[in-house]
Amino acid sequence: MRLLINKIVLFLSTLAAVLGLIFLFWILITLTIKGVSALSIHLFTNDLVNNGLRNLFIGQFILALIAVILGVPIGMAAGIYLQEYSFNNKFASFIRNLSDVMMSAPSIVIGTFVYAIVVNPVGHMNGWAGAIALAILMLPIVVRTTDDMLGLVPKELREAGVAIGAPKYKVIFNIIIKAAKVGIMTGLLLAFARIIGETAPLLFTSGNSQYFTLNLNQEFPSLTVAIYTLATMPDKHLVEIAWAGAFILTVFVLIINLLGRYITKEKK
Repeated sequence: MRLLINKIVLFLSTLAAVLGLIFLFWILITLTIKGVSALSIHLFTNDLVNNGLRNLFIGQFILALIAVILGVPIGMAAGIYLQEYSFNNKFASFIRNLSDVMMSAPSIVIGTFVYAIVVNPVGHMNGWAGAIALAILMLPIVVRTTDDMLGLVPKELREAGVAIGAPKYKVIFNIIIKAAKVGIMTGLLLAFARIIGETAPLLFTSGNSQYFTLNLNQEFPSLTVAIYTLATMPDKHLVEIAWAGAFILTVFVLIINLLGRYITKEKK
């Protein structure tokens, strides 16, 4: 009876995996066909008025970069505290549970939250609000990954560092983090991959500007919001530009992941 149940569960699991892969390849093939057909060098050199996405690429990169600068140090510091300084007290359990809840929270909820605390007080959308929303989205992933990866480091390494008289902060940064750097880097890549393709929080925070600007105090251009807007346009040419932008964004995320894995593998 147990063998029969095992075979049934194995069959259902395999079927679910195959169905998931079918839909994944369907999406990727459709995106590739429609995106490649609309690719042009003008997408990288012109603004949207001239059928290009240059301003939007720059804006998306700036928002993601600021989000990483804001989110990664805070997330890693929180993960280090949870694993190395909290001693699994009640506050640490609360932070871990809160991190898990935030990790599964819809991005649009984060967008409305940042709208209420950042956009609404100043009276207009701005780039800072978009970057803060993306930073909040990546925080729980960075916290959880740092916490888990540091927890996998053997206690003997900590004891060895203490035995030679090294201060605890040096043991953490020079021994423990170095031992867990591959796992932590993977978590940072996952966090970056999540925020680089987000649209919903930016709709409520950074706005839908199409013009080049470095002033984060006003509406800021972003590629994901532009793709969403262009895809709903009645103009077929604008829809094709949206497909091209989506394809480029997908390829960029894929390259970043592969490059990160290669670098961590070489260092390991």
